[in-house]
Amino acid sequence: MVDDPEYEEEEPSFSDPEDFVDDIDDEELLDDILREKPQEADGIDSVVVVDNVPQVGPERLEKLKNVIHKIFSKFGKITTEFYPEADGMTKGYIFLEYASPNQALEAVKNADGYKLDKQHTFRVNLFTDFDKYMNISDEWETPEKQPFKDFGNMRHWIEDPDCRDQYSVIYEAGERTAIFSNDAKEPITVEERARWTETYVRWSPKGTYLATFHQRGIALWGGEKFKQIQRFSHQGVSLIDFSPCERYVVTFSPLMDTKEDPQAIIIWDILTGQKKRGFHCESSAHWPIFKWSHDGKFFARMTPDTLSIYETPSMGLLDKKSLKITGIKDFSWSPGDNIIAFWVPEDKDIPARVTLMQMPSRQEIRVRNLFNVVDCKLHWQKNGDYLCVKVDRTPKGTQVYGEGGVVLSPTLKSSRVNLTCCFLLTESIIAFAWEPNGSKFAVLHGESPRINASFYHVKNNGKIEPTLICMYVHQHCCMSCVQCLYVFFSVCSMNGALAFVDTSDCTMMNIAEHYMASDVEWDPTGRYVVTSVSWWSHKVDNAYWLWTFQGRLLQKNNKDRFCQLLWRPRPPTLLSVEQIKMIKKDLKKYSKIFEQKDRLSQSKASKELVDKRRAMMEEYRRYREAALQNYHEQKSIRLELRGGVDTDELDSNVDDWEEETIEFFINEEIIPLGDL
Repeated sequence: MVDDPEYEEEEPSFSDPEDFVDDIDDEELLDDILREKPQEADGIDSVVVVDNVPQVGPERLEKLKNVIHKIFSKFGKITTEFYPEADGMTKGYIFLEYASPNQALEAVKNADGYKLDKQHTFRVNLFTDFDKYMNISDEWETPEKQPFKDFGNMRHWIEDPDCRDQYSVIYEAGERTAIFSNDAKEPITVEERARWTETYVRWSPKGTYLATFHQRGIALWGGEKFKQIQRFSHQGVSLIDFSPCERYVVTFSPLMDTKEDPQAIIIWDILTGQKKRGFHCESSAHWPIFKWSHDGKFFARMTPDTLSIYETPSMGLLDKKSLKITGIKDFSWSPGDNIIAFWVPEDKDIPARVTLMQMPSRQEIRVRNLFNVVDCKLHWQKNGDYLCVKVDRTPKGTQVYGEGGVVLSPTLKSSRVNLTCCFLLTESIIAFAWEPNGSKFAVLHGESPRINASFYHVKNNGKIEPTLICMYVHQHCCMSCVQCLYVFFSVCSMNGALAFVDTSDCTMMNIAEHYMASDVEWDPTGRYVVTSVSWWSHKVDNAYWLWTFQGRLLQKNNKDRFCQLLWRPRPPTLLSVEQIKMIKKDLKKYSKIFEQKDRLSQSKASKELVDKRRAMMEEYRRYREAALQNYHEQKSIRLELRGGVDTDELDSNVDDWEEETIEFFINEEIIPLGDL
């Protein structure tokens, strides 16, 4: 260390000179701190403006404030309330300030559109939205063009010149999925892919989309080449359901749900792929959880003692509240109108009841009381013209018998809703089914294995009068298989027996059998029906058979580990009722054209077979001529090899041949006698 003062350094001076000018601003020095500086807008981000509030005087103001506070305090802590007044009356709008901006956003999301009464429906906006809308430029800016995705003709299969329907088939234990066009001779492959889905497939209600299942979510396919149209990310998805209008799809996964963020059930917009809303789900035992109205404007779910009805596209509760229905057991939408039917069991001295309610007015248009009821099943006719309520009763002890049904006619074209008790049976009703188009229905009743099949026709002559058409006594039928298409019904038994019945005159068209058949699927037109043995049910004899509606077997298609067959649905016809009536009236004229086309098709098949045989014969002749030519060309070689002996002459003189036997020693084997 040096102690000499000459070597001591001078201490640095941090003082600025007198003429120094600081050219560094605060933002450069304190950037991270200034970012957290409160903004002027922070105070109003938590303020909402509520419009369409009742205009009241001082005598009713306190009551109004209590009602408003009760409604809006659900979304967060309200710090300030301001009710502007003029001439002693409120102006019809108010300002509410929440403790945080997130609470204000929640109020806007849930309270906008809240119906306070018949005259007042709240419109709720953030206060900052006014500045945003005020600052919109008056100059028109052309929106940026979005790229168009051409998925091809989404209805191409409807344009098939031979009117062939399509169906999907999963086989090889789910490893392969194929789309076929139905043909009377043999199916025509449209598309086939390996590992297209991980579980099963599902067609949309109008047949536009094919949904496939994957661990990460759902994919929708469509168009001529089945390109991917949309995908929805939902980890572990196991169930889906479409809205009837094909605008929305509902997915269910048991893996994603949390208390804070409902993810078990998600409703998606198919066109945009956006998530519309998530819901909690306690159990998926009764899928679908949500049931849709026929036009997709409403969907509903049932919870204990409540029926929650939601409206689209907001996905919010109708009128912001659920229906309180104590003990509700089941409900169903009408296929033709926005009418919902539900039933409630008996409670002490109060009888069970079935109610028809009009939506969205929630007006009860019909109520039917029922007594000694164990269970009810609601069966709507396809057009919504009739509703059958299958009732199970307990007249003695625990013995249960079925009342054939209470048939309601809820069509709103008339000023009243007709009702009658259509038929009573003192034995168990096993199954009920309406025909798809019309007013006939079939019932299986009795005790296994002696089961009766009855067919009825509902005639509405001012009063509903179900008439028994015919009954087949002691048929060996299964409870799950009343399959009906148009006027044709098929009833199958547990051992695979099939009966094809024409209910127009109760003719038994055919009785056949498909042993161990696990599924019966009618095509959309009712001309064909498929019976199948699924690998999911049985591990042997997996195949699907194609039948005509008269019960004539057309094809036996054996597929390795066949799993599932689904017909592709058709969209509703574009023809009017008058046009359909005109076609039916002139059906004989059209039938001649189709019969001629069928004959041409058969002639074409015969011509193809004849042409194939002629081609095979011509190929054989060419081969024979070439072989003979080669044989003659090799004659000199044969003479040389055989010492000048013309064996061709000997071949032509077979009678002069002498037979000679030549023996050759091959091997010798010695077997000791003791080993024998």
